[in-house]
Amino acid sequence: QVQLVESGGGLVQAGGSLRLSCAASKRTFSSYAMGWFRQAPGKEREFVAAINWSGAYTNYADSVKGRFSISRDNAKKTVYLQMNSLKPEDTAVYYCAAGGTMVAVATTPNYWGQGTQVTVSS
Repeated sequence: QVQLVESGGGLVQAGGSLRLSCAASKRTFSSYAMGWFRQAPGKEREFVAAINWSGAYTNYADSVKGRFSISRDNAKKTVYLQMNSLKPEDTAVYYCAAGGTMVAVATTPNYWGQGTQVTVSS
């Protein structure tokens, strides 16, 4: 069982930046691919970004490419999502997820965090 705890959400103006963090409980954190998802009010949860176990490979949704960056620190058992040039349409609850591979974490994650709210004002 992997427990994931997100932090770093908040209210920011359009064009601003936020960095989300997700801390994992398990010692074998480095063996998991990690991902971020988001869910806006009235919409389905959608994939945002994924990173492989070593941090060498990343993948992004088209809607965030060039603005968001996913990274990880295996020594700290933490994955990050740096969000720049934020837009009102980025407003959502952001969830951290863990899975066996990048494909798995992007489609059917094994573990989820509780989510953190990001609100972007215009």
